[in-house]
Amino acid sequence: MKIQLPEFVQEILKKFSAKDYEIYVVGGAVRDLLTARSVDDWDFTTSATPEEILKIFPDGFYDNEFGTVGIADASSVNPYEITTFRKEFGYSDARRPDRVEWGKTLEEDMARRDFTINAMALKQLKGKDEFEIVDLFGGQKDLDKKIVRAVGDANVRFSEDALRMMRALRIAAELGFTIEEATLEAIKKNAALIGKIARERVKEELFKLLASHNPYEGILLFRNSGLMQEVLPELEKAFGVEQKSPGRHHLYDVGTHLLMSLKACKSTDPLVRFATLIHDIGKPGTYKKLPTGVITFYNHEVISTRIARNIAERLRFSNEETEKFVTLVRWHQFTVDERQTDSAIRRFIKNVGKENVTDMLYLRVADRLGGGARETSWRLEEFKKRLIEVQKQPFTVRDLKINGNDVMETLSLAPGPKVGEILNILFEKVVENDLPNEKEELIKELEKFK
Repeated sequence: MKIQLPEFVQEILKKFSAKDYEIYVVGGAVRDLLTARSVDDWDFTTSATPEEILKIFPDGFYDNEFGTVGIADASSVNPYEITTFRKEFGYSDARRPDRVEWGKTLEEDMARRDFTINAMALKQLKGKDEFEIVDLFGGQKDLDKKIVRAVGDANVRFSEDALRMMRALRIAAELGFTIEEATLEAIKKNAALIGKIARERVKEELFKLLASHNPYEGILLFRNSGLMQEVLPELEKAFGVEQKSPGRHHLYDVGTHLLMSLKACKSTDPLVRFATLIHDIGKPGTYKKLPTGVITFYNHEVISTRIARNIAERLRFSNEETEKFVTLVRWHQFTVDERQTDSAIRRFIKNVGKENVTDMLYLRVADRLGGGARETSWRLEEFKKRLIEVQKQPFTVRDLKINGNDVMETLSLAPGPKVGEILNILFEKVVENDLPNEKEELIKELEKFK
């Protein structure tokens, strides 16, 4: 078959072929080529040892025990990775092999890979621009059937590397595939092994799943596989907690509402999608049913915030990710009322952060849709308009159209507390709409301090 490969990929293949080494394009790159998807990561496997690879590419870097040499090139953001055929033995940590030996054949190397659709190789025919697909485990058939199937015994594959269970869900979500029955059963059986994996690696796969085209279906698999109970037990507890009651608009239990909110979320940011997925996670702990039959969840947003921070810490979020995640959960219950003053709206913006307002609205709309309400209301539309208007006003002294240098120059003052006091007085006048935030007007007002 004819496949147009990037120039540097062709160069790699030619250089190894010239030295009579076997070399193949492998892994997700082959899968993506066959499904007409863009390839972001190029991986190769070869009969050459790392030392022999480095003779062909002296600028390559090799600092691992797994036989992988990285080659950087301006044509790709990610390095090209070339790995010697290998066999692996023992996986005491359910993540990495205890011992690696160089293999002699492509089949040995492919047999250790995770899923059939990732266990195909692309071989260039000698002296031709044509390629042959080497498919030893039925990857092409599984691509056609749109299923993710483990290579060989799924229980063995997951005991070797428990992160493969999360990867199965992520790949299914990215491609819109289902997980083959025996493979899914093996995930359920081995779900507890995910506890042996570094939390940041689990978070990375979860975020990739949430960033996919099918996050809702991916999270359904996450739950049905048993991995949700292991990774996010707080979310699992939300299922079956009823919300439907007299005077309430909700159609679903808490867990289903959260899933439906995720499905409706129009943000493509995985962090915003995650916040949408868990925004009511504190409801099970605040559930009360009154004698009238009305169900309440008073202060659930406070409990949800505490849980969100625990999750962020557990999954090793960065400080910046944590603060945004927690902020979106904490303030998702904001009031939308046409009688709100500008000061109330300013408080909302300060609480959420100007940089998070758009994402907060994404969550709010998803929350409405996930509860069975319409996408928007006239009140919400009016609120959006007022957000725009109110944000034209300064939020801090730094937003004034003059600064301390202007004050000192106009009033012939030396640096000191007096400068800050005057700026604060001007700021309050602008906030109260007693003075426009225009440099000329502010300078005129300054003159009154002489």
